[in-house]
Amino acid sequence: MTVRHRERHRTGRIGWLRAAVMGANDGIVSTASLVLGVAAAGANHSAVMVAGIAGLVAGAMSMAAGEYVSVRSQADSETAALDLERAELEADIQGERRELTGIYVSRGVEPVLAKEVAEQLMAHDPLGAHARDELGISETLSARPIQAAFTSAASFAVGAAMPLLAAALGSAPRLIPVVSLTSFVFLAILGGLAARVGGAKVMIGAMRVAFWGALAMGITAGAGRLLGTVA
Repeated sequence: MTVRHRERHRTGRIGWLRAAVMGANDGIVSTASLVLGVAAAGANHSAVMVAGIAGLVAGAMSMAAGEYVSVRSQADSETAALDLERAELEADIQGERRELTGIYVSRGVEPVLAKEVAEQLMAHDPLGAHARDELGISETLSARPIQAAFTSAASFAVGAAMPLLAAALGSAPRLIPVVSLTSFVFLAILGGLAARVGGAKVMIGAMRVAFWGALAMGITAGAGRLLGTVA
């Protein structure tokens, strides 16, 4: 009789969800902050839009490059760890079996059963068993640099387009309140959506993202107003 596993876990979403949420959040916050700072300094509507578009392009490229380098480094570390583990398995298979048994025993499995489990798993896929239970590397959570870079850049651009659209549609005298309010709403929606997809509490996620985004926008707008007054 085959038993189907019906539980729906969200760990498979961690990689792309992290990159997407971080990219969209940075896109909204940085672009809205840039627009508000330039507008608060007294720039005209055209200058504000140019600054915002430049911020979108530069931010998306920066996110892609930074995410790729970061995740590529993680992937390289995982590859090096797997190569070392593969060499250790070839050099001392019995020692590695004892090591895996010890890992299961430390997690609460009875020694006899732990030894049996280790033997069966290593008979099937010794490197996979050690990668998962000794190194903490699995197919689901492994680093994917290209995916992370593309997701970050695309999500940043989408996030940045939101305050830019609000700025484009808003008149110059009302640009600051319009961009501030719409960006705050976008951030709250993003935080709630990310929390829901990740299985966390929606309200807490929405409040957390909206609060820190509003703080960043407020500080930047204040700096722009101060610099505009000084100039």
